Amino acid sequence: MCISRAASLLVGPTLAIAVLCTANPAFAEDPTPAPTEAVDAAPPANPEEGDLVEGGAGEVETPPTEVPPKHPQVPPRGPCEPHYLWESTANHKKCHKGVGPTHSHYNGTSRTAKSEFTSEVTGEVGIAVSGTLKAKAGAAVAEIEQEYSVQLSMKLTVKTGNKITVDTPPKYTTNAKYEVYRLKTDGYSQWVYANRIKGVKHSATLSTPNRIGWYIWETH
Repeated sequence: MCISRAASLLVGPTLAIAVLCTANPAFAEDPTPAPTEAVDAAPPANPEEGDLVEGGAGEVETPPTEVPPKHPQVPPRGPCEPHYLWESTANHKKCHKGVGPTHSHYNGTSRTAKSEFTSEVTGEVGIAVSGTLKAKAGAAVAEIEQEYSVQLSMKLTVKTGNKITVDTPPKYTTNAKYEVYRLKTDGYSQWVYANRIKGVKHSATLSTPNRIGWYIWETH
């Protein structure tokens, strides 16, 4: 029978902190880059997201296909510049996108052993989209930041050479993956006409880079 335990760490450039074993996977945070440091939420049940299309966030607005109402129920306010807006409707737990392979270390002794892992791959992780995003990606990210008081990025770069040292209990395997954590948000794009009448809603789910860190879990 397989038993899983997970560990969460905050790791400084030269400081290794022992892993606190819990019933569910947790996160170990990388202190750089500074804007990405944040308190992590509970981890998803699956250690790897797989339902989103990478690089699906467009930056160019396109003319709407819907026709504005001829007789609006409420008199419109003053004219505005026609545009697509983004409105957030739900904020989910963080998902994560791994960069590079999963590292594993088995402790076959009867005592707790130290396991050291080093990131070996450099790569960029950007915004992922499920559904239809018609608003500009930057505008959507700014709206999400304001709505949920978080700090996000259009993309983050995972680099080689980042190390982490953790305790591996006797007869356990410690697994580690260096990756980008993204905030998963539901919402919709909607065209706003010059008379401020709004068009059809286009639903989408965005996963936006939030920070970089290690994902640590144990198997028995």
